[in-house]
Amino acid sequence: MRIRKLGAAALALPLILAAQGAATAQAVADPLAAAAREAESELRQTFTNLQFENFGPAPVKGPIYQASAGGRIIYYAPESEHLLFTEVYDRNGQNLTALAQNTAAARKLAGIDTSKALPIGPEGAPVVIEFTDPDCPYCRALDRFWAAKAVEGKPVRRLIFFVSGIHPEAAAKAEHIHCSPDKEAAFKAIYTGAAPTPLRKCAEGRARVETDAAIVREVGIGGTPTLIANGKIISGFRQAEIEEFLAGTKALANADR
Repeated sequence: MRIRKLGAAALALPLILAAQGAATAQAVADPLAAAAREAESELRQTFTNLQFENFGPAPVKGPIYQASAGGRIIYYAPESEHLLFTEVYDRNGQNLTALAQNTAAARKLAGIDTSKALPIGPEGAPVVIEFTDPDCPYCRALDRFWAAKAVEGKPVRRLIFFVSGIHPEAAAKAEHIHCSPDKEAAFKAIYTGAAPTPLRKCAEGRARVETDAAIVREVGIGGTPTLIANGKIISGFRQAEIEEFLAGTKALANADR
């Protein structure tokens, strides 16, 4: 009789262990599920003006750090090795990424001697500091954009610094522009695709290109075009942000009348 009881216990042992394993797994899963439900609830209560769907865990793990690269704020999660190009908002709708970018822009502005820039555009127009490359297709597209805005009656005064370390002929073309009698005309010709032969050379132009390169290194410009407009860094040809800048300058001009 005792042997039969021991046999039954032995048969029941795997079932008991399986049940304990399931209970342990459930105990682990329940806090995670509860934490997810709590996080979703807090999200919906904090940002009541937004509708959220498909709430779930993100692939990003561990602490997230903030850095600046090429005028942009980026975020890095070393544990999961994720790089995040995004914007961070607080519960009041404040764009914390934009604030960080503007703070960085203010620091960079302090290191820019705008008297060294090549001015393009009418005096008295809204001023934009522009880091550009003669062979950058996005820079050329931006030049066409500025020309279209000027036709619309929205000209800007562009303070140009050439970035000459990306494309092999950029420095020579920048020197050609600086050495030309009509620098603005030479600039526009190069940016519309002209390829004058030979390119103009002169000591003054070469010195200006070297000065620009030093400013680019000091400010930390990593890509083109990069704009500083009204104290804000705009990395790349981001038309919506540029339009916002133009709208703001127009509103300010109307308010001063």
